[in-house]
Amino acid sequence: MSNGYQGHVARKRFGQNFLVDRNVIADIVSSIAPKPGENIVEIGPGLGALTAPLLAACGRLHVVEIDRDLIARLHQTYSPEQVTVHEGDALKFDFSSLPAPLRVVGNLPYNISTPLLFHLADYAHNVRDMTFMLQREVVQRMVAAPGEEAYGRLSVMLQYRYAMASLFDVPGSAFSPAPKVTSAIVYMRPLPAEALRCADSALLGKVVTAAFGQRRKTLRNTLRPWLELEDYQRLAMDAGARGEQLSVADFVRIADYIHARSVAD
Repeated sequence: MSNGYQGHVARKRFGQNFLVDRNVIADIVSSIAPKPGENIVEIGPGLGALTAPLLAACGRLHVVEIDRDLIARLHQTYSPEQVTVHEGDALKFDFSSLPAPLRVVGNLPYNISTPLLFHLADYAHNVRDMTFMLQREVVQRMVAAPGEEAYGRLSVMLQYRYAMASLFDVPGSAFSPAPKVTSAIVYMRPLPAEALRCADSALLGKVVTAAFGQRRKTLRNTLRPWLELEDYQRLAMDAGARGEQLSVADFVRIADYIHARSVAD
């Protein structure tokens, strides 16, 4: 049986693939550009590929880790003054408990990346920016534009909250064990509060989820619980369009229209 990388066997249930390519590590740290005194939290530090260079640049670091063996390694390697280790599941972690403005970084496990992105969106008001490594397919969905095949619920709900850019790809060979997929680095900066003009963001989420629930169906069918044909006329929208044809602003307009009508009733 293999001893894994640095004596640690990657655990499938935690989606562990450890970054080992020094050039890629340098490129990621360069794109983050950490500065002394910044409040940086690393999600899933693993064996510390990013932790060490980040710490060297900023002087103090918060990390969120669920694997007890890796937590023990972190405590052995770093003093509490250097690295504050938050033990537990990032999906349940209260990021508002950390000092703001927060810079969030990490190589996110593929098996929880989408729910984790939605969890982090709840803390966008505490965050300066986020730089993540994710499966390239997920990043493509995040930054996709209306009309593109990858455009969907993830695109709309994240673009409503963030300005995002895909920075560069990372091949599977940069990891141990090497995944069968290509990864990508994505940069996310929360939009200012005044840009979030939807009256009811929870309703927006429901509308977007419905619109993409059955991609081949038109809005006339997917949004039937909320809109009649005359509503589309008032909105100056085509009831025969599909969700992937609508911009983020279009979805906000629909949600605000439904909300205003419910308040008036």
